[in-house]
Amino acid sequence: MRRHFYLACGFLSLGLGAIGAFLPLLPTVPFMILAAFCFARSSPALEARLLEHRHFGPHIRRWREKGAISRRGKKAALAAFAFSTVLALLLSPFPWFLIPLAAALMGGTWIWTRPEG
Repeated sequence: MRRHFYLACGFLSLGLGAIGAFLPLLPTVPFMILAAFCFARSSPALEARLLEHRHFGPHIRRWREKGAISRRGKKAALAAFAFSTVLALLLSPFPWFLIPLAAALMGGTWIWTRPEG
């Protein structure tokens, strides 16, 4: 039963990552890392395919080995945080825009402090 749960979560993460490749505010690589984690517990063949993927494989391996995020990835994540925060400031009334602002500050700080790979 646990294997099927991880397999379903892996495919869900893979699908969200695929959608994120086309939607600017939905991240792709974190969902691929999560999919690899789930597939490692359910389907070693699918995990191997993700690890060997020419675009996502290096990011997943760097994350697993060193917890590293590339500088380009950091900049993209921080730009997305900034864009969503500006949208919240423009479209949300006080005090509701403070929630995405706090999330962006905490998430952005955590991302920026990860090692670079």
